[in-house]
Amino acid sequence: MKKILQLLFEYKTLSRQQAKEVLSNISQGQYNESEITSFITVFLMRSITIDELMGFQDALLELSVRAGLEAYDVIDVVGTGGDGKNTFNISTLACFIVAGAGQKVAKHGNYGATSISGASNVMEQLGYKLSNDPGKLKSELEKSNFCFLHAPLFHPALKAVGGIRKNLGIRTFFNMLGPLVNPAFPKFQLIGVYNLEMARIYTYLLQKSNASFAIIHSLDGYDELSLTSDARVITNEGERVMTPEELGKRMVSPSDIYGGNSPEEAASIFLTILKGKGSWAQNAVVLANAAMALYCTGAYSQYDLAFAAAVESLESGKALSSMETLIHLQS
Repeated sequence: MKKILQLLFEYKTLSRQQAKEVLSNISQGQYNESEITSFITVFLMRSITIDELMGFQDALLELSVRAGLEAYDVIDVVGTGGDGKNTFNISTLACFIVAGAGQKVAKHGNYGATSISGASNVMEQLGYKLSNDPGKLKSELEKSNFCFLHAPLFHPALKAVGGIRKNLGIRTFFNMLGPLVNPAFPKFQLIGVYNLEMARIYTYLLQKSNASFAIIHSLDGYDELSLTSDARVITNEGERVMTPEELGKRMVSPSDIYGGNSPEEAASIFLTILKGKGSWAQNAVVLANAAMALYCTGAYSQYDLAFAAAVESLESGKALSSMETLIHLQS
């Protein structure tokens, strides 16, 4: 690691192979905490290159535990995190609405490193038992249209750096990696990013894959369709800027989508919305993200049709039923 750090301190970048080797070594416990922290810190001071990100991705996927879900055409709805906004768990809620609309979801997530409650936190609060057992995951997917993949159970490197990321409390390149290393290899992906530079990087990488994708970024800094400002939406077909009114029928304020002060409070907000008792603003934001996810699957010819399907999933109780079925399977 000392040679790698010296290279980086001289303002040089890593080749794809070098990046792969470093992350593989982190996974195998070859470096101490100080070395790993120093390595992570370099990428807080400069932008990551395409080759570096691809090398990190190569290592995580090569070492990952297989989820065994290749037979299913699943979608993942995920934000990079690290936008510092502390919203409620919008992407996870959107996943249940998508599942309620009939689309199978393999949600890849982790504990919150830069927020009060990450996807894994809220899933545990709901009573979900984190697992990497393919049989359990297949059963959940078939019966509820939803399964959850807790990233550290599938990626040794993420487990190795979990404590360091939490102690740093700010976004790192691991935030960028999460959406790229879902072990279910989703056919469809909705990815929220915290800045336009990341949007360009993801566009480049996803265009090389077989996935149908939508990359979203609210122009005031949210890594999701926050409806607090216009949003840039990039798909396989191209990109455009959409207004809150186009996406969710209304504009909302940042205070409307605040995520609470504890995992317990975040879970309470989550359940309130999923039970159809959320505010108009909360519902609008969740429905916009779910609609964009459904739209990117190609099952709907227009965004408005996907939005109507999302509304029906939430208002009919199908989204809630998906969650309740999933949690019932844990007992």
